[in-house]
Amino acid sequence: MQESKGVEIQAEIEKDVELCSTSYYYEDYIHFEEIREHARQIEKSIQAKEPRFLHRVLRSLPTTRKILTNTILKRIIHSFYTHSVKDRDFLLSYLEQVPGDDLVQQRMQSIKSSTSPLLPEVDVYFHLLLLLRLLDTGKHKEAADLSDAIMQKVISQNRRSLDTLAARCYFYYQRSFELIGQMDKVRSFLLTRLRTSTLRNDFDGQATLTNCLLRNYLHYNLYDQADKLASKAAFPESANNNEWSRYLYYIGRVKAIQLQYSQAYKNLQQAIQKAPQSTALGFKQIVQKMIIVVELLMGKIPERSVFRQKNMRRSLAPYFQLTQAVRFGDVQKFEEVVTLFAEKFRADYTYTLILRLRHNVIKTAIRYISLAYIKISLKDIAQKLMLDSIEDAEFVVAKAIRDGVIEAFIDEDGKFMQSREISDVYSTREPQISFHQRVKFCLDVHNQSIKAMRFPPKSYNKDLESAEERREREQQDMELASEMAEEEDEGYP
Repeated sequence: MQESKGVEIQAEIEKDVELCSTSYYYEDYIHFEEIREHARQIEKSIQAKEPRFLHRVLRSLPTTRKILTNTILKRIIHSFYTHSVKDRDFLLSYLEQVPGDDLVQQRMQSIKSSTSPLLPEVDVYFHLLLLLRLLDTGKHKEAADLSDAIMQKVISQNRRSLDTLAARCYFYYQRSFELIGQMDKVRSFLLTRLRTSTLRNDFDGQATLTNCLLRNYLHYNLYDQADKLASKAAFPESANNNEWSRYLYYIGRVKAIQLQYSQAYKNLQQAIQKAPQSTALGFKQIVQKMIIVVELLMGKIPERSVFRQKNMRRSLAPYFQLTQAVRFGDVQKFEEVVTLFAEKFRADYTYTLILRLRHNVIKTAIRYISLAYIKISLKDIAQKLMLDSIEDAEFVVAKAIRDGVIEAFIDEDGKFMQSREISDVYSTREPQISFHQRVKFCLDVHNQSIKAMRFPPKSYNKDLESAEERREREQQDMELASEMAEEEDEGYP
């Protein structure tokens, strides 16, 4: 029996080699074998109850996505979906016909003739690969339809081994509807799945669904709902760094809109620190742009080295011009930059925040004016700041004086601003505030480092003795003490 099975396997290998040598699908065949190995790893993970094999397959998903073609997917479908003609025809309906399909179908029918159904995890994985192929080829409507079918499969299965794979499906499910402009249709479904994942302690699904919902709310500018979700739904501490980066970025955007710039700056800094160092360049560019704008709103000027990074120099060019306008208080240049790059700022979700910078530009301009002029009329200030009237200039100067931006006073009769003598900066609270901010930043970095450290489970008590060992040790100590006392009595007659 084993010899006949070995002969059949050898015959299949010889047929595979013959097919590869006589067709131009050699590279596709190699990639097809890689995906078959992924299916074996998933089956091994389920049978051995070892999630690490499934995690290994999911980590290689970006690489697998690059090698997917219609030929490979058709080979997979014909090879594995021999148990259900309905499922096979359903998946094939999303793929275009290519030359050589008849040969592929004839060959694949002889590879696997088993009528046993696939494991749900393997089935969902193959559906996910097809979904990625549809997204990469621009078939967004078909991708949305297929993602609906995937969600039905995930809902119908109550298997904890499917949770990690389902988390990836949630992300691409929303992405499919985002590309066709119908993200609002999936919101109620995602909320339902988030409640279910929380009750089942599905931390991967909980983290992914939380980020999907935050992205959904922010897409429609529903910042209050996003803030309520973040305050009510606890983000799992065991989530991976990629999900933490997305979560911190979304929270940073919410806090920035709510005028909590210090908290937003802290969240955005943590997001870029947790992001992958060698990949995710686009994500890091988006986060860095938001950091620059928030830093400007806080009254700080980003360092020039930020704009000189090799991979960010071109994308940060508009923000460099914006920073120069804010730094020198050039209202005219600020208006020109905002008008010129308005569409780009909207695409980066920073346009609303950049409009708030106009007050910072005016404050900086007033500071430079107070340093350059001991006495200047409000009419000249209105002209320099491109304000509509003298009353507007008076209001802006009065607000700057009240906020402590400048040391001056306004003469109501003469309609001019008189600068006072500049006091010693060390006699103010500015050094104390700056020192406090630096100390707080160092403490935050220390706390984050402590949280990021990993310790082996139950290693804290491995050197501690048990109760039984303690009793034995105490008994031995008592016996030793009694022996020593007897020796002492014997030594003194």
